[in-house]
Amino acid sequence: MLHQGFTRRRRTGLFRRSLGCTSLAIGACLPLAIHAQSANLSGTVALSSQLVDRGLPVTRETPIVQGAISWASPQGWSLRLSASAEARRLDRLTETFAQAARYWTLAPDWEMGASLSYYVYPNGPRQARAYDRVEAGLGWVYRDVLTFGLSAIHGVGPGDRRLRGAADVGFHWPLPRHFGFSAGAGISQAKVVSYRYYDHDQASSHEDGGVSYYAYTRWNAYRYGHVGLTWTYESWHLELDRILTSGYKRSRNSLDVAPWVATLSFSF
Repeated sequence: MLHQGFTRRRRTGLFRRSLGCTSLAIGACLPLAIHAQSANLSGTVALSSQLVDRGLPVTRETPIVQGAISWASPQGWSLRLSASAEARRLDRLTETFAQAARYWTLAPDWEMGASLSYYVYPNGPRQARAYDRVEAGLGWVYRDVLTFGLSAIHGVGPGDRRLRGAADVGFHWPLPRHFGFSAGAGISQAKVVSYRYYDHDQASSHEDGGVSYYAYTRWNAYRYGHVGLTWTYESWHLELDRILTSGYKRSRNSLDVAPWVATLSFSF
């Protein structure tokens, strides 16, 4: 999901929840279109090679089916619901997402927006539950080319629920023949849930397949980014991104993020 912030394309009437590389979950790799001027309701379906959230893997490297429905008003309000699942297990949702947002025009070349989002990863790997959260964001957009955003994040999953933050910048430049160049970078505080196994019972232990373990939380400020190439024609959008992550302290047996993430989406 370019992630917490958004870009509204004035000339085409599109509202994109994006900020450089804040999260490729649905935004960066899945451009969500809301035709605020001509229609109030829109949707997007997509197929992605992996679900990635602010440079961190949420799923294994496996085809991910994504769907979203959005409503927008001419006054700048919008609502959005989306869900994702592994293509081979469509009956088990990997991610669910809800967002309410409001945008304003500050000047002919500048826009600003505020959003409140809720993320849940109900059936993904155990590590993905650390990303369950409520997130408030502020974003600024310059000519649909440059974006900047700030986010305040409060975890709702197991472990420490202290408030943490993130900041992101993004850049998009159109190229000939329906192509475009995109890049983004950000810094975020992450909650790292580690699991330590042992052979005897403790009060904080859990049982998972007959193996005893306990979980503890660490905090980690890390950097992430992406560079990518896009192709857009009418309602179709294809994006290929090189994912970059630095300084993240991974827990043992954590998921690996693919160096490249591809997404094909169709908006209606």
